[in-house]
Amino acid sequence: MKFNIRGSHIDVTGPIRTYIEEKIGKLSKYFENPNELTANVVIRISGIYQVIEVTIPIKQGIIRGEERNKDLYAAIDLVLEKIERQIRKNKTRSLKRKAEPTIPMFVDFETTEEERKENNIVKRKIVEMKPMDEEEAILQMNLLGHDFYVFKNVETSSVSVVYRRKDDDYGIIDVK
Repeated sequence: MKFNIRGSHIDVTGPIRTYIEEKIGKLSKYFENPNELTANVVIRISGIYQVIEVTIPIKQGIIRGEERNKDLYAAIDLVLEKIERQIRKNKTRSLKRKAEPTIPMFVDFETTEEERKENNIVKRKIVEMKPMDEEEAILQMNLLGHDFYVFKNVETSSVSVVYRRKDDDYGIIDVK
């Protein structure tokens, strides 16, 4: 696995880089071709906390985890555990769904950060939507750790939004 490690308002020293590569490198055992993957790691400071964000783009979507702690090394360990749980959970879900025919899905996120404007839009994402069913959209939403996910519904051929409700069930919004 290749690494793209950068710090925001923090210097990434050799020991920190080595620790991240050693810990996050353990995730390689979950992938068929780990040498083709690049783990994007961002370390930043937020108040008294050290925040680590790990993003690994894979063919089926994106694996992402973020953790904060007063100790950077503890945050690295926590984000590793979080991502491992995500991978195991979603791997068992996808194995259950293997009996059903699926459409291969690739999501490419291109993120641009913009300065604050009057309307307070601070981040914009451009998403390439591939057709998928509602169950796969829920899986992708959970992989990203978001509360909603926009997708092209293969059943209705329309743009839909799946979202997590307060009662932990899911809702769908279809656009006509």
